[in-house]
Amino acid sequence: MRAYIVIDLGFGDAGKGLITDFLVRQTRAGVVVRYNGGAQAGHNVVMPEGMHHTFAQFGSGSFVAGVKTYLSKGMVVHPGALLVEGDVLVKKGLSDIFSRIKINPQALIITPYHQAANRIKELAREDGRHGSCGVGVGETVEDNLAGCEDCIRAGDLAKPNLLLQKMASIRERKQKALSDLFGNDLSSASTAAEWQVFLQDDLALRWMDSIGRMVALNLVDDSDILTEWAKSSEAMVFEGAQGVLLDAKAGFYPYNSWTNCSPDNAITLVHDHAPGSEIIKVGVSRCYTVRHGPGPLPTETHEFDGLIMEHNQNNAWQGSVRYGWFDQVLFNYALKVVKGVDLLAVTHLDLLHKLEVWKICRHYSSDSDLATNLLSYPSLSLAQKENMTRELMAAKPDYESFASQESEILKAIEHAAGMPVSFAVRGAKSQHVTIRESNAM
Repeated sequence: MRAYIVIDLGFGDAGKGLITDFLVRQTRAGVVVRYNGGAQAGHNVVMPEGMHHTFAQFGSGSFVAGVKTYLSKGMVVHPGALLVEGDVLVKKGLSDIFSRIKINPQALIITPYHQAANRIKELAREDGRHGSCGVGVGETVEDNLAGCEDCIRAGDLAKPNLLLQKMASIRERKQKALSDLFGNDLSSASTAAEWQVFLQDDLALRWMDSIGRMVALNLVDDSDILTEWAKSSEAMVFEGAQGVLLDAKAGFYPYNSWTNCSPDNAITLVHDHAPGSEIIKVGVSRCYTVRHGPGPLPTETHEFDGLIMEHNQNNAWQGSVRYGWFDQVLFNYALKVVKGVDLLAVTHLDLLHKLEVWKICRHYSSDSDLATNLLSYPSLSLAQKENMTRELMAAKPDYESFASQESEILKAIEHAAGMPVSFAVRGAKSQHVTIRESNAM
């Protein structure tokens, strides 16, 4: 069996949903495994006839009949949002969608208290926001890393007494922590609505009632069903969330994720559930740089203004989508972090016909050797990381310009990567993907 691991080599939004859908169709994969991240994902898939869905917790191969989704223990699950997404997919014609998904019992569960605490902290940062999606993923992961005994996992959802005890503990603990941090400021206009979550005595019971369908639908895997699915599949696609440049260790603090965005979780899952399988890492990058929300983007430019139409748009939490020219420094750093990839997909090439010139940043013109120093970034202390983040935000890119011709641009990216581009993507649908190598699949 072949295991394809889809990895975003940027800050997210590279086109992982499209590539996952394409790989499922090309390889006849029977399973999509979500190996990291959580409900904040926004992976867009557009069907040939135009039907569109932004996948958050269901696998992006779900439009293909019979393809299953497995939410691994590396996922952070938002139960209410999962049920809503499933209902939306049912309305779009996927009547069996809930029978095609299973959740590892060790997957962390986001509660309303985590989401509210996450939002209060982000609101309190005012103009210094970190770019949180406001879903509660980071707050949930932080509790787990701190060893909090009241962390809720998917396997707890069928245990109402335990669930009530944990909910009460989370509420009390987070309410006190927020009060200690912000005092009376929590009743201010900006945070009042989120603070109300902690003041509702019946919220835990209402939340449990609302997600009772999770148990009724038997969504939590009490067996080792992923191993069974792997044995009956010609291929599996492991769908990553976010991007390597947002990774908990390798991302640029404090504008990074709490989750592991590297392929490590996926590789472990393959070894545990499909030992002996061929692992193929698929790196995905736009032909330019994109970032949704604040944080370093050295090649940021307004030259793309009005040229790009996004499914993921400005929102109240992350703010605007920002664009920059192709950044070889960060691209090479991402490749180092993931220890290289086997196949490379370059997306959004359909933008090129709107440009006269395309630019690539080979290096920065700052006095310090930032590109070299980046290689040590994941092992630095938080203070050192924050210093390097500031340095990156002040970096001045040196550009090399090309006529906006696809063949020349792909050569430039291949030179940057030190490997061929396997998939060229010129649109939002799977049929817009061109296989450029005979051995790509």
